[in-house]
Amino acid sequence: MIYTVYNGPMQTTASPIKVTTGTALKTMLQLNPIVPCRVIEWGISFDGSAAATPGVCELIQTDVAATVTAYVANDITKMDGEARFFGSPTTNYITVGASASGYTATVEGTTTLVSNLDMPQLIAPTNQFVKQFPLGREPYVEAAKFLRIRVNFAAAINAFCYVMVAF
Repeated sequence: MIYTVYNGPMQTTASPIKVTTGTALKTMLQLNPIVPCRVIEWGISFDGSAAATPGVCELIQTDVAATVTAYVANDITKMDGEARFFGSPTTNYITVGASASGYTATVEGTTTLVSNLDMPQLIAPTNQFVKQFPLGREPYVEAAKFLRIRVNFAAAINAFCYVMVAF
């Protein structure tokens, strides 16, 4: 089963909402799987219009939750037939809640253990980054850990980011 989430609620009658990076370390997206999963793809893009200092963007697994705006089941996109057949992903695969899965962290938490799931990237605020992992080399996210996309920019910029996972 394959699911995608991005750093905001599912858009309905309006466009997706861009989220500011702020000027300190910020978790843009967090996923808390109930069972292990693999990251198939992730990406991030910015709406900058002028060249500026790149920011650090990272895909990590950690042992401590950030405080986030919680996803609801409708915010998690079912990407294949199997995911659609098995119903709500929040029943057996993804824990949702302010200290579980969601977006736009307000508190980072004190992480004690971090694993890089991909190499950190320096990305300009006028650019974007997308990574699709080769089959058999997808990063593995442990059950009850926290998958995060974090950023750190010197000047605030708006961003969209997403992650696609397989269970």
